[in-house]
Amino acid sequence: MGQVMAKETVLRSSRVYAGKIINVRVDTVRLEKAGKPVEATREVVEHAQVVVMAPVDSQGRVLLVRQYRHAVGEELLELPAGGIEPGESPAAAARRELQEETGFTADDLTPMGRFWMSPGFLREEMHAFLARGLRPSRRAADEDEVIELVPVPLTELPSMIKRGEIRDAKTIAALLMALHLYELK
Repeated sequence: MGQVMAKETVLRSSRVYAGKIINVRVDTVRLEKAGKPVEATREVVEHAQVVVMAPVDSQGRVLLVRQYRHAVGEELLELPAGGIEPGESPAAAARRELQEETGFTADDLTPMGRFWMSPGFLREEMHAFLARGLRPSRRAADEDEVIELVPVPLTELPSMIKRGEIRDAKTIAALLMALHLYELK
């Protein structure tokens, strides 16, 4: 503990996949281990920056969304989230995604912080927002998403996480930010 880690130097980089949502590259890097140079391979999944919102309604409920996630083969309860479009600010993306996924706009959108989803292999930075002062909106949802809105009282969230009813990492991180940093009750 306490030892400063040196930055790895990229010697070679190769994009092995370019897709609509992600790119994958393989980097050969040089690092120092016990004072000796070592080469290593790093596989990196590149994903655009993303926003996640914790919308809290006037009744003290967080608006979660239930949707099927093909990658894990099950429905998950999540906070609304989505990608930041090129040239779009995180706040603008949060407002757009909140409307698309919940049918609400927010009078108060407070940045809570940023975090990396899984930095061992994934380059995806999340921008978390607390959304309050919710008002109904008519913005249409994305055509390729089937989403059910699930309002949950704030007081139930910790036990839902503990029981494994909420298992999505971005949702857990942003809810903990909202509950503890902003002391929602």
